[in-house]
Amino acid sequence: MHILDVTLIGTFAGVLGTAMGGLIIVLLGKPEATVLSSVLALAGGIMLSVVFSDLLPEAIKAAGPVYAFIGLVIGVAFLLLLDFYLPHSHLQKGTDSDFKRAKYLHTGILIGIGIAMHNFPEGLAIGSGYTVSEHFGVSLTFVIFLQNIPEGMAMAAPMKAGYARNWNILLWTGLAGIPMGIGAFFGVIAGGISNVILSLALGFAAGAMLYIVFDELLPEANELSAGHSATFGSILGIILGLVVSLF
Repeated sequence: MHILDVTLIGTFAGVLGTAMGGLIIVLLGKPEATVLSSVLALAGGIMLSVVFSDLLPEAIKAAGPVYAFIGLVIGVAFLLLLDFYLPHSHLQKGTDSDFKRAKYLHTGILIGIGIAMHNFPEGLAIGSGYTVSEHFGVSLTFVIFLQNIPEGMAMAAPMKAGYARNWNILLWTGLAGIPMGIGAFFGVIAGGISNVILSLALGFAAGAMLYIVFDELLPEANELSAGHSATFGSILGIILGLVVSLF
């Protein structure tokens, strides 16, 4: 597939995913904790399934386990550094009464910056995936698109609480998805250079996604969980991810 097409696909998936999360908040307000817990856990389960059934096997197949592992470690380290400088806050119980309007808006902007930076390695996964095969790229795009919806919700909720205008919420949540297109562009280039670079790129994407799942999505899902919503959401996400990988 042409590099421009992949870049546009990555951009579309990123912008539409985060903007849909923003639209949900605009239309419905902050969802119940159980619902949000289930959605976050579902996204985490899907991403785990993709990492272990697609990304890592393809990375190992491309140039062997050593390069795949090196890429994975670099991906984890990259996201760790991002979190040191751009904390990636989420929706928490009880925050609605804790901050004034200015604090909410500031929080929403900070979350948006974190989401934008985290979207780059996810775009890299999409671009590298299309280098392996169109089917693999489509599967990754779909999974990452789904994961971006709760990310957009996490950004939009404090902005809504800070009385930001609805069109501003939609605009900024959409813009947070643009780096995914940039990542997709570089992913295609990196994956087309050599099998070693492709293995490193896929491993990097796997490491970045693992970090997001275990540092953000699942802890947040458990924090918001009522009963077993996070557990069942994760299991359903893994099953859905496996089903997607079969087609």
